[in-house]
Parts: sequence; structure tokens; C-alpha cells
Amino acid sequence: MNKPLIIGIAGGSGSGKSTVAHKILDKIMGYSIAALDQDSYYKHYPDLTFEERQRINFDHPDAFDMELMISHLDSLMNNQEIEKPVYDFTIYNRSKETIKTLPAKLIMIEGILIFENKALRERMDIKVFVDTDDDIRFIRRMMRDVKERGRDIDNIVNQYTKQVRPMHLTFVEPSKRYADVIIPKGGHNDVAINMVISDIFYKLDKKYRQL
Repeated sequence: MNKPLIIGIAGGSGSGKSTVAHKILDKIMGYSIAALDQDSYYKHYPDLTFEERQRINFDHPDAFDMELMISHLDSLMNNQEIEKPVYDFTIYNRSKETIKTLPAKLIMIEGILIFENKALRERMDIKVFVDTDDDIRFIRRMMRDVKERGRDIDNIVNQYTKQVRPMHLTFVEPSKRYADVIIPKGGHNDVAINMVISDIFYKLDKKYRQL
């Protein structure tokens, strides 16, 4: 089996990474696809209390189990299925559930810090950074955390000022230099997204045209 095409989509929290990923996936027809989201690989802390888990800096690279994520990616690249973790943001810990993920011709990796990790970065064929203004990212994050994760406004603002913004400036923003393509305006930049889609099709067709 040919090595799958691996595309990484990075960017700050609330930048529109998931929107870009979904728009790309909606257009990729005729190829099997596997998705690895970095959020699924937050470390598991079964021995910590809820209050202790709340104080963890989830925007620092150390919050992620990158060894497991890279191991799962390598398994998919070697035509082996994996059991991807499921993270429950309401309890700040992993769920007992997992998601069976099968090998595919295209593997899409998405997350805030996927370019920060050299070993993971070097496995990617296409690296896309979604670049969105800070105020828009904050508003999107606040709305998501209230509606989907049951957080209150004070908690969101405190986490953003003490963790999210400093970690973005320290780790996420500098990782932009590793991108092959930078997409401004997030998921609303259809011109840039369609250019990425065209390149994906070109690379997939070239890789698999003789199979």
C-alpha cells in the first residue's frame, strides 16, 4: 500500500481550523479519509480531582499525549486500524469510549500545536495554517465554550488571559513559519481553501493513478 497523503491543519483556538477541514473533506471525493484531531489526545488524569484538572494549562504542548498521537498516526500509515481516544471537555478528562479509525489514503490532522511538534510535523505532506484575528478567535472560543462545554464567562476569560493568549504567542503563532500555506480569514477564505483542495487532488491523483 502506498503511503497515505497526510495534511496538517493548524491555527489558534477559534481560528476556523475545523471549518477549513470540513470544507476540504466535503470536496474530496473518491478517496478514503481518516481524521486525527489533536484535542482527542489530551493527557488522561484519572488520579486528579476535577478542581485539579481545571487548573491544567491545556494550551501548553505538555498537555498533549504526543507519543500516543504519533504512534496512532504511524499505525494508520502502516495500514493498521486504531482506537482513537475521546476527550470529554465537560470533565477535563478522557472518556471511557474510543473511536475505531481505519487506515485511509488521506489522513487529516488538525490542532493548535501540531506544527510545534517536530516528529509529527515531519510526517506531513501538506501543512496549512489558519490565521484569524485575535478578537474573532476569542469571541468564537467564548461562544463555543458556553454552548458546547458548559463553561461560565469568568472561567473563559480567566483561562484566555492566563493560558490561551500567552501560549498562543509562545507556541502557536511561531509554528506558523512551518506552514506551506497560510489561510487568512479562516473558513471564509474560499479562494485559499480551493487552492489547497486542488493541490490535494493533484497529489492524490499522482500518488494513486497507477493503482
